[in-house]
Amino acid sequence: MTNLGTLYGLGVGPGDPELITVKAFRVIQESPVIAYPRKRKGSKSYAHRIAEVYIRPEEKEMLGLVFPMTKDQAILEREWNAAVEKVWEKLREGKNVAFVTEGDPLLYSTFIHMMKLMRELHPEVDIKTVPGISSFNGSASRLGIALADGDDHVAIVPARDDYEAMKKAIVEHDAVVFIKVAKVIDLMIAVLKDLDLLHKASVVTKVTSDEEVIWNMSELEGAELEYLTLMVVRK
Repeated sequence: MTNLGTLYGLGVGPGDPELITVKAFRVIQESPVIAYPRKRKGSKSYAHRIAEVYIRPEEKEMLGLVFPMTKDQAILEREWNAAVEKVWEKLREGKNVAFVTEGDPLLYSTFIHMMKLMRELHPEVDIKTVPGISSFNGSASRLGIALADGDDHVAIVPARDDYEAMKKAIVEHDAVVFIKVAKVIDLMIAVLKDLDLLHKASVVTKVTSDEEVIWNMSELEGAELEYLTLMVVRK
């Protein structure tokens, strides 16, 4: 039997292709198969767009994996199993597969579920990860905000439609990075106003990329924001 390939979870950073690590660049160059998540057939993922400046498609097998945005467990299980088997087919041929993901592969990443399921279905596969710069780091840099100093407490919180929980997160920490904030931006603005902390918050979309938007806080109520938007609150 052919020796199995290695599966790499590859963090390619928050958006700027120059923020990819030297190691991630090397693994991209050396891996014959580049896997990337996509929402629907034919569409590139954000991670793919970050990494593509380093990829010559004619020299690689580009493996687009569809991960539908749904809560239907039957659909999710079917599509995830299909994605794992597509990757497994390449690994079984002895080919290394680099699965690119924005940010870091072990922090709110699609790769986490890929890794868990691969270990469950094909435990013989060697899985390695290459850490990447997260959107939290990118936002701190672009906004000029020190997230923590000394004994400061920092939280990373998926924003949700729960006023008291969002308020508690802000009250109990020196800095909070709220991800997935787009869908509850009006609630977050209300919390900040009630705490008199609106002036301590910043919101940024697709940080460090060429599509980056740093928002004026006064323009956010009722705004339609893209999914890759986060809020930094630094008291």
